[in-house]
Amino acid sequence: MNHVLCGLAANTALPSYLVDRLIAIADADIAVHLAGRPDLGHAQAVALLSRVEESGVQLAYQGLLTAADVDPAAQPDAALALLDERAGSPEWARLLVTDPLSERREKLAGCSALPADVVEALATDGDVRVVAELALWTTPEVAAGLAGHPHAEVRRAVAANEATPPDVLTALLTGEGLPPARRYLVCDHEATPFVHEPQCPWPDCQLVSGASCDGSHESTLHAIQEAALRNPSTPAEAVVGFADHPSVLVRWALPARLDLPPEVYRRLAADPVPGIRADLAENPAIDDALIRTLADDRGNDVQRRLAHNPRVPLDVLTRLAGAARIGATLLPRIAAASPAEVQMLAQSPDPAARMLLAQRRDLPSAIRDALAGDSDTKVVKGIAPHRGLTEAQLRAMVDRHGVRVLAKVACNPDASPALLEDLTRHEPSAQKALREIARHRNATAQALLACLADRQARPWAAGHPALPPPVIVELLTDADWQVAEAAAANPSLPLSVMTDLVPQRQAP
Repeated sequence: MNHVLCGLAANTALPSYLVDRLIAIADADIAVHLAGRPDLGHAQAVALLSRVEESGVQLAYQGLLTAADVDPAAQPDAALALLDERAGSPEWARLLVTDPLSERREKLAGCSALPADVVEALATDGDVRVVAELALWTTPEVAAGLAGHPHAEVRRAVAANEATPPDVLTALLTGEGLPPARRYLVCDHEATPFVHEPQCPWPDCQLVSGASCDGSHESTLHAIQEAALRNPSTPAEAVVGFADHPSVLVRWALPARLDLPPEVYRRLAADPVPGIRADLAENPAIDDALIRTLADDRGNDVQRRLAHNPRVPLDVLTRLAGAARIGATLLPRIAAASPAEVQMLAQSPDPAARMLLAQRRDLPSAIRDALAGDSDTKVVKGIAPHRGLTEAQLRAMVDRHGVRVLAKVACNPDASPALLEDLTRHEPSAQKALREIARHRNATAQALLACLADRQARPWAAGHPALPPPVIVELLTDADWQVAEAAAANPSLPLSVMTDLVPQRQAP
């Protein structure tokens, strides 16, 4: 891979005539960067497709190709992408449904608005993966017809399709009214009894971790039930009886559902598996009493997930902030807090409450300024990136809290060039601050030169337009390919250097 040419292909300052020259010599790696250019014209897209067929998919999804630009026989992948975008010809589907590569037929099966004869052909395809892909995305009528397919993998896909009619989903869940499946994915590949290794060494293996078969096909039947239970179109009355199912995976499909009776949620809250209780904790359909019960649950991740529940009461949430690892995250309940609640949180004697509020970026200026002068470092770290803070306020944060707030101050969009330069000279230094400065729009050449000393900040600094051009040119030969590619993508790279980097296509 030529990383310099890849970077140059993404350079926003690259003139159109040099883009044309790059297209003429592009390989698959360069084409990825060229296809992502926001200024790539239609004629250039067609030329790139002609040069690198693999670029067609990306170009099609970005709306740079039309049906007139693509030959489905010569460029089937681009044709499939246009079909997926509903921009291709129905006749292409009739051609591609007979493609010898099952991967292409599988991609076709996931497209919508296919001709009826193509759907019929896909539904009887010899590769079960093709039929399963169709079952996953097809219409209610076709999904209902595939529910009785002899292969269990197709039934599992029907069970996951939200367009599948509710009565069909119920039948898949219980097995009533459907003939037994005759083929199973595990049995297709392995002699039974068989248990699939969780860390399978085979890269092309199609079996999921833990798949097993002792002749009863239990894991596959559970997979069908799990898919139906997770499907919001499955009626709640058909689901409730599975809350005490012996399979953990089957029970685990329930706690995120929004339509279960309160007593079912209470049974799930007593489940011995912490992951099930953690999923339940984030569910906005659970009531206040259950939220308060789960707030005392010390199971792995339960309290953290509960903090992300948009209905969690503020008093519970502030208590969780001190017990769970929430991190620098704006929680849904905090984002939805009323003006009165915002005022209450800002005046709370508990720094955990003020810390949660500091993650909001729409605070009234008086509250923002009060939090900027907070005595608690975690509160200040939360508020430091907030727009509207003055340079004096940002410097005061650094003076009071030192290296612990450097990175957060450095990512403030209003941080001045002078402040960013001073942050690079702070002792002790903070590598995270250098990485923020390296991608800050106000960073100066002096600040960026300091950032080049940090391995992780170096690629960001190499791509910053304020870096002096001689330094950018020097970085084109850096030992780190990420740095060299970023330098080549730097819009401040001199035009003469860009021109020299793009070789002329040799005449045949």
